[in-house]
Amino acid sequence: MNSSAASNLVTSRHKNALRLVALLELIKGLLVLAVGFGVLSLVHRDAWDVAAALLRFLHVSQDRRYAQVFLDLADHVTDAKLWAVAAGAAVYSTFRFVEAYGLWKARPWAEWVALLLGAFYLPFEVYELLRRITTVRVAALTINLAIVLYMLYLRMVKADVPI
Repeated sequence: MNSSAASNLVTSRHKNALRLVALLELIKGLLVLAVGFGVLSLVHRDAWDVAAALLRFLHVSQDRRYAQVFLDLADHVTDAKLWAVAAGAAVYSTFRFVEAYGLWKARPWAEWVALLLGAFYLPFEVYELLRRITTVRVAALTINLAIVLYMLYLRMVKADVPI
């Protein structure tokens, strides 16, 4: 294989890896957007009744401490707070969609965004993992760390920094 073919193979692999990360960002954006619409569906409804129904659906006793905390929070929800949460979800989703687009198109700014935001979340993920080890927390940390290290690698390679 000549150097041109090898270079194209590496470039193709990087493009595929960036697109995989872009899809992950798109999925995160879609999930948060769905939650935002779910929150909007609570406007003009009794949030306590909805929370109690959710607990019943999940077979969680309302007598449990965390269930009571959840119900107390639901009791203090206002339409204005629901709109604010939905607006925050829309902003967050938009940001994730823009990042996904940039990664899909292999834009350097999107690589920097993925690197910096991923690095920002790492301490929180480590803290949560130290509090309690779960499969989801281990997976989240592993995936995020892999993305951060890969973006760092790409930025260093493109900046011609010796590795």
